[in-house]
Amino acid sequence: MPGSRPGSRIAPRDRILPGLLAGLAGSSALNVVTYLDIAVRARPSSSTPEETVQRLAGAAHVPLGPEDRAANRRAGLGPLLGYLSGVATAVGYALLIRRRLPTPVAAGMLGAGAMAGSDLPIALLRVSDPRTWSAGSWISDIVPHLAYGWAAAATLDLLDRRG
Repeated sequence: MPGSRPGSRIAPRDRILPGLLAGLAGSSALNVVTYLDIAVRARPSSSTPEETVQRLAGAAHVPLGPEDRAANRRAGLGPLLGYLSGVATAVGYALLIRRRLPTPVAAGMLGAGAMAGSDLPIALLRVSDPRTWSAGSWISDIVPHLAYGWAAAATLDLLDRRG
């Protein structure tokens, strides 16, 4: 964030673009870590994003078309919903946090915010119940969100230094 140092104030208009870029960087890091986990452990990818899209479309009474087309739309909209959540988290952080925080603190807050932004909706929509997850499922959720937090915080720091 231009001209900021730990503890300095940042104007709201100067927060949106850095938040957007940080959200995209964080979402990319989350996806890389997730796909590495899928490849290394040979585990299936999650159907949660597509199921979330289906539940949201149903709740909003938005038809996705005939099933063959609806399946493709869910497959495309699921990841886009993840990017939207990641961008919204970082932009929200950039707008709400009045003073620049140390990177580890910012990374933790951003990672926790992104995790809440994905886990709360799936619980509320009854796509999944995090209370029933195994330790392995929690690790598969926490580690990518930590990567999101670090990448988003590092991006904000980099943009700050360049500003």
